[in-house]
Amino acid sequence: MNTNYSSLPLTSIELQSNQRTSEVANGVGYNGHAKISKQDSFLVDGDAAAGGGGGENDDLPLIGDGPAGPPEGSGVPAAVFNLATSIIGAGIMALPATMKVLGVAVGLVSILVMGILSEVTIELLVRFAVYCRALSYGEVVHKALGRPASIVAQMCVIINNAGVLIVYLIIIGDVMSGSLKHIGVMDQLIGHGEWDNRRLLILVVLVIFLSPLCALEKIDSLSLSSAASVALAVVFVVVSCIIALVKVVEGKISMPRMGPDFSSRAAMLDLLVVIPIMTNAYICHFNVQPIYNELKEKTPHNMYKIGRITTVLCVVVYALTAVSGYLLFGEDTESDVLTNFDKDLGIRFSSILNFIVRIGYVIHLVLVFPVVHFSLRQTVDSLIFGELAPHSRKKMLTLTVVLLALIYLGSTMIPNIWVAFKFTGATTGLALGFIFPALIALRLDKEGKSLGKGERLLSIVMLGLAMVVSIIGVIGNVYSLRSKSA
Repeated sequence: MNTNYSSLPLTSIELQSNQRTSEVANGVGYNGHAKISKQDSFLVDGDAAAGGGGGENDDLPLIGDGPAGPPEGSGVPAAVFNLATSIIGAGIMALPATMKVLGVAVGLVSILVMGILSEVTIELLVRFAVYCRALSYGEVVHKALGRPASIVAQMCVIINNAGVLIVYLIIIGDVMSGSLKHIGVMDQLIGHGEWDNRRLLILVVLVIFLSPLCALEKIDSLSLSSAASVALAVVFVVVSCIIALVKVVEGKISMPRMGPDFSSRAAMLDLLVVIPIMTNAYICHFNVQPIYNELKEKTPHNMYKIGRITTVLCVVVYALTAVSGYLLFGEDTESDVLTNFDKDLGIRFSSILNFIVRIGYVIHLVLVFPVVHFSLRQTVDSLIFGELAPHSRKKMLTLTVVLLALIYLGSTMIPNIWVAFKFTGATTGLALGFIFPALIALRLDKEGKSLGKGERLLSIVMLGLAMVVSIIGVIGNVYSLRSKSA
């Protein structure tokens, strides 16, 4: 998961005109806006579809200045690009390792199911943000569940984003400095020495490259770097798939395992936490509202279409990455698959391709890092100083320095990205992506007028499963840590 936008600070984003009318009358939304019909929901009950009259949600006004947004708003393709950018991040590096745990067949099914469930929760959020005229993820949580729940949601965003940034630094350190089992880029290029020290390398990258970008006040200044980062991520996926395809054609890859491995206690523990790790790869929910706000035509139907196209795109990218990475390295696949690209791949131009993959993705992370940090800093600012606190350059720089220092400290203490993803996936990832959306839907479902029977049942089941997976994931994480320390 990559968070390109921050939507929790309620004053940072305007999803609708400041001039609102307080009543909806005569079948027309406020200011004559269009309305949500039952056909805009992701499930349609048979009785609702067959019955006459308007849908159950015909009295719900749209957020925005009517069906058409501002002339400079984005179209569907641009919105798909933005949402996909916010989803595809460091989580993609852990997917080949999840394939090693689950096997190819079960892993592919899991990637597909998690994508579908994530899309369902995105549509729930859009629908109920419109229902209660919420300005952001934080406000819809506030209106549905109260201020304490909104604070918890903000804390989840902070922990999730901080965890993502720590993972970025861990990956940069793994690739540039190497590890006990793998050689780093610096060692391969200029040999071993003080310049190859992991902590020193991360600190140099943080101070020289990341700090200036993180000190920027406006996220608009990072749009070009964001586009470049997406291109570099695509290069990684394409190169990995080409290498795997060549080796398959040449018969150099053995038959992969199709199902989970139950042969050891360690493998069983990994099974307990692999679903939360996959959850992290799809978390983008608190970025949906700003993307919706930028649409030229602000309708739930448009946003549903954007979410579905993006989900298909991400499922394809994730599946290709997971399968190609697992095919290339098999049971030797590391939690950060980039570290595997330090050896001869058994094809022509192997060393060049290795450098392209590793250095290209490091640059990708360097370019994405300040975008995620912007969201983190804005949420921390809102939580500590309040949404109405006046802007201060000095305060912003102080927050930037403190957050970067804490993130650097975290990257030196957490051993690998698998550990980070296990904990954030089992806690904040599931909360933001599944638990809060399901609770919001059920809380705002007033006497059956907002949710259909199928939707209500799905929300209940999804809430229950998310809580069970979260509890099992946390227990598995704690037990795994205690086993390794024993």
